[in-house]
Amino acid sequence: MAVETVVPATNGIAAKVGPATHEKDAEKLRFIEEMTANPDAVQEKVLAEILTRNAETEYLRRYGLGGATDRLTFKAKVPVVTYEDLQPEIQRIANGDRSAILSAHPISEFLTSSGTSAGERKLMPTIKEELDRRQLLYSLLMPVMNLYVPGLDKGKGLYFLFVKSETNTPGGLTARPVLTSYYKSEHFKSRPYDPYNVYTSPTAAILCADAFQSMYAQMLCGLLQRLDVLRVGAVFASGLLRAIRFLQLHWKELSQDIAAGTLTAKVTDPSIRGAVAELLRPDPELARFVAAECSEGEWAGIITRIWPNTKYLDVIVTGAMAQYIPTLEYYSGGLPMACTMYASSECYFGLNLNPMCDPSEVSYTIMPNMAYFEFLPHGGDGRHPGEGVDTAQLVDLADVEVGKEYELVITTYAGLNRYRVGDVLRVTGFHNAAPQFRFVRRKNVLLSIESDKTDEAELQKAVESASALLRPYNASVVEYTSHADTKAIPGHYVIYWELLAKDSSSSAAAAAAALARDAVMERCCLAMEEALNSVYRQSRVADGSIGPLEIRVVRGGTFEELMDYAISRGASINQYKVPRCVNFPPILELLDSRVVSAHFSPALPKWIPHFPGRN
Repeated sequence: MAVETVVPATNGIAAKVGPATHEKDAEKLRFIEEMTANPDAVQEKVLAEILTRNAETEYLRRYGLGGATDRLTFKAKVPVVTYEDLQPEIQRIANGDRSAILSAHPISEFLTSSGTSAGERKLMPTIKEELDRRQLLYSLLMPVMNLYVPGLDKGKGLYFLFVKSETNTPGGLTARPVLTSYYKSEHFKSRPYDPYNVYTSPTAAILCADAFQSMYAQMLCGLLQRLDVLRVGAVFASGLLRAIRFLQLHWKELSQDIAAGTLTAKVTDPSIRGAVAELLRPDPELARFVAAECSEGEWAGIITRIWPNTKYLDVIVTGAMAQYIPTLEYYSGGLPMACTMYASSECYFGLNLNPMCDPSEVSYTIMPNMAYFEFLPHGGDGRHPGEGVDTAQLVDLADVEVGKEYELVITTYAGLNRYRVGDVLRVTGFHNAAPQFRFVRRKNVLLSIESDKTDEAELQKAVESASALLRPYNASVVEYTSHADTKAIPGHYVIYWELLAKDSSSSAAAAAAALARDAVMERCCLAMEEALNSVYRQSRVADGSIGPLEIRVVRGGTFEELMDYAISRGASINQYKVPRCVNFPPILELLDSRVVSAHFSPALPKWIPHFPGRN
């Protein structure tokens, strides 16, 4: 049965895209319409449900709600908090206290943050029914995608998905990343057959905690089924690039396995070997094809060359991941990149109702049934959200204004109350009555020498501006991080760049040498400084409190080593994001040991005094 539905067009105005492909899709699309028609009523109901079920928890009793479930009482009595505020309660739960501290429902496990955003990993308490809520959001993704990309039921998805070995708290609760929790759940392992969600990767390969064995098996199975693949993806863009790097390093062995019809002895996991054995047969022709595509060292368009039926890449390329877009375009031959959903360890938030839009236009519609959402206005004067701000300024989901930026604050069924997630979002429009948000940045400052404060978005903009100077040399920045070096006076910004030489005959070191001869890297340093904020430039020009910016070019593969190091210390391969600022001495030592050249800004950036409110 075909049912018309309404989804947003790229101009933000709701437009009919086409009929749902079948009744199951139509049901999901109707649900989206129902949830977004009156989000304020849904939010009021969600908060009442949360406060009713958790009324007798220690946390809510502490603030004297007295069983009230209305928004006014809740906002008047319950404070806005950060993770640090909740650490004592979380630690008690982790140590084995099973009383109703935060949630009336038993805490089933802890979901860990990736550990790369700021300091140590956080432990987010969750309850079993949250899996149902996450599964509901997942179930909405393909019905939306089917409106834009037909025929996805005629093939498979090559997704590089990974789990992390879990740990236990002193009290015996499991602690693991949110995606590991989902992949190990019956929702995923025992999922019913759905022609729109068939993966080339065996579940056994996804569930293997050994990163090499998991990646090898997933890549091998993707090659064996290359003509069936209609979409290629990973959670983050960096994960997909890691898979391409793996192919570059291991194509010979993969080709040998395909030719012989046997799996390398390096893969020892019995469940993986059994799953791969069902697919693997001697195929000399395919082996020759893979070897021919990979042996010349020409990697431009490799995704569409090996998987020619791929219609789009399914990866997150918003926020810090946006810097991977040029590299993904290079490897994919310009395939569209779909960012389908917005989620974190604390909560799953919403989905992109226009998934085939340009990455720079991605906006997410927060589904009002997932949690209770509030928004802390982000001042345009450079203040961080919530710093010195009366929390009475928080507004509800239905009351945000287009064009304004807010920090996200959530209240969840699992017991987080008015918790600051740390994400800054900009309102871009509405779908029905539900606002749509663009992810802007994490609120934490990355770099600061003195009074200057440079955040992730600003640093990325400066890198993009400077890297434009590399294009005539057929090179680009494939990865970067930064450090505020204060060992010398004055301190200065150090930016580590790993370069991609798009000419297959060149290496990163050779490209760096050519750029150095023409003093291009020094010009890149100055271009970055020109792109940084006025306070930074004033500190450089007028105050002399910041020294010239330095770019250190590191050899190829350095950032892969950095990820391997992070994983060895407990980071999740599935959630890993390159830290945009590093301060941990062993990481700095690793980076500095891989430097092939260092360059400083040759002049002062432009700066003139200006009145507040003017650039």
